Amino acid sequence: MGARGRSDGVRGRAGFTSGRDESAAAKRLRWLRQWVPFGLRTLYYGGVSLTLGPLTREHGASTWAMKAWAKSALAGLKIGVDVRGEDRVPSGGLVYASNHQSLVDILVLAAVLPGDFKWVAKKSLMKVPVLGWHLKLSGHVGVDRGGDRRTAVDSIAKFVDVVKAGKPLLIFPEGTRSADGKLKRFKNGGFHAALRGDVPLVPVMIDGTYSLMSREAASMEESEIQTVRVRLGHPIYPADLPEGAERVKALNERAFQAVRAMFDGP
Repeated sequence: MGARGRSDGVRGRAGFTSGRDESAAAKRLRWLRQWVPFGLRTLYYGGVSLTLGPLTREHGASTWAMKAWAKSALAGLKIGVDVRGEDRVPSGGLVYASNHQSLVDILVLAAVLPGDFKWVAKKSLMKVPVLGWHLKLSGHVGVDRGGDRRTAVDSIAKFVDVVKAGKPLLIFPEGTRSADGKLKRFKNGGFHAALRGDVPLVPVMIDGTYSLMSREAASMEESEIQTVRVRLGHPIYPADLPEGAERVKALNERAFQAVRAMFDGP
């Protein structure tokens, strides 16, 4: 199957429509079975982050708690991850640019991406008890998607601060989760951070989470362990891009094509 076919839809995969005739009671039971343990894990690891994070260097306990939370949650939800390309990731500040199929992406990427990376998250998440407190404490960046130009400029400045501090920054340049599983064109915002911070950008492809939990779904389809693919591409360095006003556009296009091509790989 070609790159377009792999990225253009995953509705046909086994399990996504298997619950179509499921009763309302069965759906509620499935929701409770999945998200009550998830909530308890969030409270536990969030508590570790909030209590021990401020006592450790660069909030190291918070970083550990985030990764442990993600790995534990994936195990509980019976999700396996096949990740390749970690050896390509340079040290220090950089931008991860990933496609975005599902809410499950956050768990998967938190578990496998190298480094103490910071998410670019919706500002409203910062108000969620425990999770939002952890995000603020750990230096993740909240953005207002409905803001004006000035808000966008302020957000980019925050992105640059993260990468100049030597931390990786995770962006979802499609802007939001895919409504149909298809790869969408990228927006420019996060690419400005890589160029202004003069740091490499690492394309990231995630495939398989849409079939687990679509944008409209309240819970995931259940089966044996399902494997999600994550591929990290070769870094794109600002020095390799053309000079002038077209640099952001060039970086955007190279990142998009890299992510698209990885759908067709092993």
